[in-house]
Amino acid sequence: MTPGIKTAIISGATRGIGRAIALELARQGINISFNFLKSSEDALVLEKEIIDSGAKVKAFQVDIKDYAAVKSWVDDSKEIFGGLDMVINNAGIIKDKALALMAPEEWHDVINTNLDGTFNLSRAAIIGLIKQKSGVIVNITSVSGMVGIARQTNYSASKAGIIGFTKSLAREVAPYNIRVNAVAPGFIETDMLKDLKDEYREQFIKQIPLNRLGRAEEVARLVKYLVSDDAGYITGHTFVIDGGLSTV
Repeated sequence: MTPGIKTAIISGATRGIGRAIALELARQGINISFNFLKSSEDALVLEKEIIDSGAKVKAFQVDIKDYAAVKSWVDDSKEIFGGLDMVINNAGIIKDKALALMAPEEWHDVINTNLDGTFNLSRAAIIGLIKQKSGVIVNITSVSGMVGIARQTNYSASKAGIIGFTKSLAREVAPYNIRVNAVAPGFIETDMLKDLKDEYREQFIKQIPLNRLGRAEEVARLVKYLVSDDAGYITGHTFVIDGGLSTV
């Protein structure tokens, strides 16, 4: 790794918030390793955009639920870029449904992707960060994990788990100069919301004091701050970016 050049590994970066984070960090000259599950076309497009920004990049087709595959991804990334400095746990899915109608697989798919995926990438990277006595982890959670949203028991449980994971791990690795924080977005304009009917979209917006949906780029800029040296005395916290939604 070129002296002074850092490397970030980002899960679920081909769309939405993860994509915005990858591009924002790349514009800072940070090397990017990211995974995708299915869309190689989206991965290629993102790789090109990152290269055009002047950073180095490598995409890996990895199922975040598969620890062995995630470990190989981390090891290969470190070999390619010469190290690892930042871990961004972003991969997540939703399968909203009333609990009375939720199938067990709909519960487990969300938990295994969102919460187990956060464990898998963090666990695969943490020993290396401890050995080098430096590093930053940012976990993307949600206001759903803080206030609870009807028909999202699986998603809310997974995101609440990430908040607890963040607090515990932050205390555990602080002696090794590793910082761990979480970012909790509210309603962000991403693919998750694009198919909402207009009346539902309006209902969501009415709940937000700033009277609009958030932008993925706004979340990305918060992550950029948290991985920077400017946030060097911040660890163990969850930063809400929701237009005031959770204050109501």
